[in-house]
Amino acid sequence: MALNYAYGVLEGECRRAIKVVGLEPSVGFLHEVSNYQTKESLAYDLQEPFRWLVDVSVLQAFESGVLELHDFYFTGDDYRYRFEPEARQRFIEVLREKFNSGAVYKGRNMKWDTIIQEKTSELGRYVSSRSRTLDLSDPPPVLERTNDRAIRKRIYCLTQSEASRRGIGKSTLHYLRKNSNAKAPFRIYTKVRARLNEDLLQMERCRSRTRQSY
Repeated sequence: MALNYAYGVLEGECRRAIKVVGLEPSVGFLHEVSNYQTKESLAYDLQEPFRWLVDVSVLQAFESGVLELHDFYFTGDDYRYRFEPEARQRFIEVLREKFNSGAVYKGRNMKWDTIIQEKTSELGRYVSSRSRTLDLSDPPPVLERTNDRAIRKRIYCLTQSEASRRGIGKSTLHYLRKNSNAKAPFRIYTKVRARLNEDLLQMERCRSRTRQSY
């Protein structure tokens, strides 16, 4: 359900880029050409290099607790699973954050929706013979796996004295505690996240040594 919803968001971004560039959306290269207005083969083609954005977003949403199994319900009239409204809004925030994260492309920092439009423009130049090359693998995926659930738990247990020793100020700790108790996604400064990850790594090493001693 979450994957299908997010793929729909990605499809919308691809459809928008196709219309901006002025390509024919029904003519695809990987997917079958269709006469149906609702089946735009080129949009499905353009999704392929960017599907990882959706996959990573869904993983992060469940690992962080933004989405839980009880956030979905089954409707017997049409045999579909649906989001609870609040859960759907939280998930939209996760998707928005991922699409806004962006990457460096051609020496510029671009959001992923801008990159999708740029790659669509490159496709247009290629099919019209204004360019001889087309590389849909650049920029490559940016994959950063973080255990948000463990980090939230660590924040909850972090004392003021421990935070001070790690260079985390009182106001920052208050912000982290407040937001770690909520399911909504929230940003953690890179330096602070690195220190929390160091704590988690040290704790895992201690647990590993304890298991080995038995």
